[in-house]
Amino acid sequence: MMKQSAVILKMALMMLMLLLHGTDATMDIIPKNQDVKVGEDVFILCKAGGEGDIVWQKDGEEIDDEDKLSKLDETSSKLIIKKATMEDAGRYTCVCNFDNGHEDAVSTQLYVYEGPSIVSTNTYHEFLQGTEGMVPCVVTGQPAMDVHWLRDGEEISSDAGKRVHQQPDNTVLIKNVTREDAGTYVCQAQIRGRSIKQTLNFSVVVNAPPTVRLREEVKKVLAGPETNVSLLCLVDGHPKPNITWTLPMTFDPSHHYFDSDRSQLTIRSVTRADYGEYICTATNKISESSATIMLHVFEAPEVFVSAKQQSVSVGESVSVSCNVSGHPQPELYWLNKHNGRTLDSTSGRVRVVDGALVINEVVPSDGGLYSCMAVSTSGNASRDFAIHTQPGRPHYLSVSSGQTSVLFSLKSLPISGGTPITSFILQWRQSAAEQWKEITVPASDPHLAITSLKPYTLYKVHLAAMNAVGVGEFSEQNTVRTEGMRGEPDSPVLLSNDMKVEGNSFSVPLKQSDDGGTPLLHFDVRYRQDKEGTEWKEMELPSNADSVSLKDLSYDSDYQLQVSSVNPNGSSIPAMFNFTIADQPAKLSMTKGSVVGIVIVIFLVVFLVVDATCCYRNRCGLLMTIAVKLFGQKVPGLQMLEEGEGTNGEVKLNNISTPRDSVQHSEAGVQTLTKDEGQLREITCDKAPLTKHEKKTAGRELHAAIA
Repeated sequence: MMKQSAVILKMALMMLMLLLHGTDATMDIIPKNQDVKVGEDVFILCKAGGEGDIVWQKDGEEIDDEDKLSKLDETSSKLIIKKATMEDAGRYTCVCNFDNGHEDAVSTQLYVYEGPSIVSTNTYHEFLQGTEGMVPCVVTGQPAMDVHWLRDGEEISSDAGKRVHQQPDNTVLIKNVTREDAGTYVCQAQIRGRSIKQTLNFSVVVNAPPTVRLREEVKKVLAGPETNVSLLCLVDGHPKPNITWTLPMTFDPSHHYFDSDRSQLTIRSVTRADYGEYICTATNKISESSATIMLHVFEAPEVFVSAKQQSVSVGESVSVSCNVSGHPQPELYWLNKHNGRTLDSTSGRVRVVDGALVINEVVPSDGGLYSCMAVSTSGNASRDFAIHTQPGRPHYLSVSSGQTSVLFSLKSLPISGGTPITSFILQWRQSAAEQWKEITVPASDPHLAITSLKPYTLYKVHLAAMNAVGVGEFSEQNTVRTEGMRGEPDSPVLLSNDMKVEGNSFSVPLKQSDDGGTPLLHFDVRYRQDKEGTEWKEMELPSNADSVSLKDLSYDSDYQLQVSSVNPNGSSIPAMFNFTIADQPAKLSMTKGSVVGIVIVIFLVVFLVVDATCCYRNRCGLLMTIAVKLFGQKVPGLQMLEEGEGTNGEVKLNNISTPRDSVQHSEAGVQTLTKDEGQLREITCDKAPLTKHEKKTAGRELHAAIA
């Protein structure tokens, strides 16, 4: 039914073409060239330009098969070929012998083909990576066929030397298959010389066994509630492998977390129990592969001591234990923080036994801070332990007496016993048969003095330091004798309002209000930085000193100052004074040129000031010379010489009549004359020496004025 419709359509087309050509005398054939598939019907129409006898030829031979010929009228003929075969292909010519004796012909080429047809049944191929792959393309058809392979729009070469090439049998050969060879390959078959072609797509899949690659084979972390660690397993292969993990402990969803493809394992709040091997395994249909990550979990050292502080009396024993933990196991050390020494002896009075610090027969110098330290590759940790005991015996002290007092001076504080000294116990007695009398003086009070004693009396005195634990050992006894009735001097007065601090130098005025009835011998001055452990520096000033000056002090420091007045009867109570030396000022950076420039400017300013003073006061100097040159003898503001009342050509100098030519010029200056009530008065400028030129000029001007 469809073929009949096609025939009717072609006939209609031919009739239409015939009508369009009309009755022209030219020959025409429709179609001129035609491609016909085997089995199809062929219709060729020949139209002559006039009446005549029409004959059909194939390849030059006349066609006499009446079944194929059909005359439409005197000017047209139709050639019909049913179910064309390959033999029907050729050149067909329509020849017309017109009634007027003219002959004309027109030809058309008929192509009959079969196919092309690609008969490959398998269009999906899988190859294993590293093997050799072949993709065949079986093509049928007539006449001759051309076969080409395409990939990504580019033709595959037929060069046998290439890894991927087309073979003579139209098969694509892939040597040493790689993952990049996967994709779509297109086989294209085309009738040679014609545009008739057929294509077929082939899918190539390259399978690869799974591989596992680790970013880190060994992972080290420090355990802690804030520590999270991620283990990464990079997997490759085709088909895409499945990933499984083997853990050294039971999987806990609250502690272990996997990402979407299970390639990353995250462990939250790492503990020591997470230590071990973590195995990542990748599996696909080809094979499986695995890799191991070793997770090392370290623990920061911790220190535990049995006590933070112990108070013991001198002579007793003390012991404190210390335990350390961590991974790896830390090493334990005891450190004396007062002197920075490590205690590593296992015998003796101070020793370390099984991590415990043991001190027998405690002495004041044992007081202070000790630290138990844990040291490992995971870090360090420590805990402090304090020993408190009584203060040590005072040493390096001096004792001085007054009329009714005794003053102690400590050059350095005694050993504190590990806790601050709070006060001092001062004791005195006249004989061994008496009980000691004592007073307590706060450590903050600088006056360690016993007062209200009897004059002209021998006393035994000593002192001891006290802290929170108790009273330490007393100092050696000193025998002192109070002075006579004549008084000791009063404490000197330091006039703080007039204090001066310049850089790291300090001075304060000194005033003595009462010398005690006996002339002063000298002043004792002591000063030091106001911080623990600093020694006093001492100096002596004469009795007529009116200030205390200290130099080369430390910047950014507080100082204590004590000044005592000393006369033959003894020493006064020290006058106390505190002051501060500020930070060192920044040094100005001046170049050599800057210094030279400043010196020149200062010199010019001083020169101009001196010269101007000489000019306006004594009428001398460079400015005076320049003014005379500019204005002559009538210098503005200058009282010039006028002829006085003297006669006979004399000029009076200092009321002495002097001939004009007797006026002299000295090397020290120039004498000038002024008129004062008819008398001439001598003025000499000795302020600044004149140059040789200035001396000559001034002399000539003076002679001219006298003349």
